[in-house]
Amino acid sequence: MATEREFQVSPIVPESVMHNTRALSNVQSLTASIFGVAAGILGLESYNGFLFYLIFSVLTTLLFYTVRVAPASLKSGLGPLDTSRYFRTQYEFWSGGVFGGLAGYILTWTLFYGLVRA
Repeated sequence: MATEREFQVSPIVPESVMHNTRALSNVQSLTASIFGVAAGILGLESYNGFLFYLIFSVLTTLLFYTVRVAPASLKSGLGPLDTSRYFRTQYEFWSGGVFGGLAGYILTWTLFYGLVRA
């Protein structure tokens, strides 16, 4: 268990960073499946389907940033787009979910495309 002095020296709590990462991953995995359902029902194929996923995945990350991270980082005096206090790296925040949810997106996309078009 960390002591009060350790929190003063290093205010970033590893358990909180892991919780934030897990919360973002859960949101992105859920929305990836929802986007797969939408793309399958719309009948998107090939590059259009992947572009659909990329655009909406980036929008989801921006919405998560706007609602959860930006107000907290502005209160603490961090600069805009600085997620270093809440996540391990900026890469993990901005693009980690795009690749993490891709498999779920493809599975639901092909499932619903096959159900609708069959």
